[in-house]
Amino acid sequence: MAKLPILSAHKIIKTLKNAGFEAVSQKGSHIKMKKKTTNETFTAIIPNYIEVPAGTLKSIIRQQSLGTE
Repeated sequence: MAKLPILSAHKIIKTLKNAGFEAVSQKGSHIKMKKKTTNETFTAIIPNYIEVPAGTLKSIIRQQSLGTE
């Protein structure tokens, strides 16, 4: 995988919404997003930071299988 950029939570949330996720709740500085498919339900927890670290972004991508679409 190529080096990931450091993105804001706003940009990550916008990208996940375009991929079919919707925000369902927020607790503190973390936003929970879900996507339901016929076989699975994916949940993503996004830290509401100005700059989300690249390792956190990589983990979000890996957990949601977004890198394989």
